[in-house]
Amino acid sequence: MKELEDRILKDGVVLGGEVLKVDNFLNHQIDPKLMQSIGNEFADYFSDKGITRIVTIESSGIAPAVFAGLALGVPVVFARKQKSLTLTDELYSTEVYSFTKNATSTIVISKKFLDKTDRILLIDDFLANGQAAKGLIRLCKAANAQVMGVGIVIEKSFQIGRQLLEEENYDVYSLARIRAFEEGQVKFVEKEME
Repeated sequence: MKELEDRILKDGVVLGGEVLKVDNFLNHQIDPKLMQSIGNEFADYFSDKGITRIVTIESSGIAPAVFAGLALGVPVVFARKQKSLTLTDELYSTEVYSFTKNATSTIVISKKFLDKTDRILLIDDFLANGQAAKGLIRLCKAANAQVMGVGIVIEKSFQIGRQLLEEENYDVYSLARIRAFEEGQVKFVEKEME
């Protein structure tokens, strides 16, 4: 998605050769017009999958998921990283390792928001090692819901996340695929290589 790639080049900052900081438009401050374009792109790509619900993980996946949900006309559920006093014991729960935070979190979704009739679209801000997506898949499987695809805003194609998901036959659609960080610059996967 050219609009997103241009924004990454303009506002993204590479930290330590492995982390892309995009807090200017995605995961601290949110650009609603860009998120609307992102949501529409996901909705167009997955429009024939019969999606009934979108699932994401807090917090950076929420904005693109909400706009995709709006475009598809379906509800959005986000997995919480901390159990709230308002959540009961009727939860699906799993552990997820975060590459960026170098920590493991327990994520939960209330059982009343997922069930066996659901056809789920997973959406997240980044795909690196695939652990967040795999955690969300575990929650959906616990509910016997069917995961129809995985939408990713920014993929680090030099890490194993896509491979892990494709080995399990998930349709992974990434809007910006990063091939490498070279000398502090972002290099994208060329469209012909996809």
